[in-house]
Amino acid sequence: MVIQNHMYRPLPPNVTIGPSEIEGLGLICKAYYIRPGTVIGKIHYYIDGELIRTPLGAFGNHSDEPNCDKYWDEGGWFIRSNKDIWQGDEITWKYTLYKNFT
Repeated sequence: MVIQNHMYRPLPPNVTIGPSEIEGLGLICKAYYIRPGTVIGKIHYYIDGELIRTPLGAFGNHSDEPNCDKYWDEGGWFIRSNKDIWQGDEITWKYTLYKNFT
């Protein structure tokens, strides 16, 4: 029997945490470039009816002109880039969790 070594990664490999121009710390693109339409990762999920924020979701900052959109899929909220994100750019989305989940 072969057991594969799977490591948990709190952040995707193209993202890091760094100083934010918006507030405190934020998610920073460490890849050279993230293309529009790229799924960056899961920011929230439900366990036993409770909403849990992931590390990716914990460090994301709000923007009225975000470079990512939120969407629901397979039991959680994900973010996907909606425009070019270049190395050093902060990754942002609109906070709507406390409004109507759109």
